[in-house]
Amino acid sequence: MMTYRGYKGYFEYDEKADIFHGQVLGIKDVITFQGRSIDDLKIALKDSIDDYLEMCDQEGKSPEKPFSGKFSLRLSPEIHSKVAQAAASTHKSINSWVADAVINNLKNQNITIELT
Repeated sequence: MMTYRGYKGYFEYDEKADIFHGQVLGIKDVITFQGRSIDDLKIALKDSIDDYLEMCDQEGKSPEKPFSGKFSLRLSPEIHSKVAQAAASTHKSINSWVADAVINNLKNQNITIELT
């Protein structure tokens, strides 16, 4: 994973083509990049994102922001009720309770979290 200007690029190695292929995550627009080395990938990611931002500017379009922090979650009514009860019992909103549950799950999986 690489980051440039808040955009995160994920890449994989294609053994047959002997090249790395990458894509920016967290937006609907498609931003891709590729290179034969990590240094090439860093440059390609930067160039692709800069091109995307320039294109958006030229078209008068607002560029998509990676991971807005909002996502929709669908639950059964029964689970929704249980979540509401659990949140209320801890004097938290459903949103705060779910966020805490997600953070705890990530920590349990040894995934580093940088809270802002």
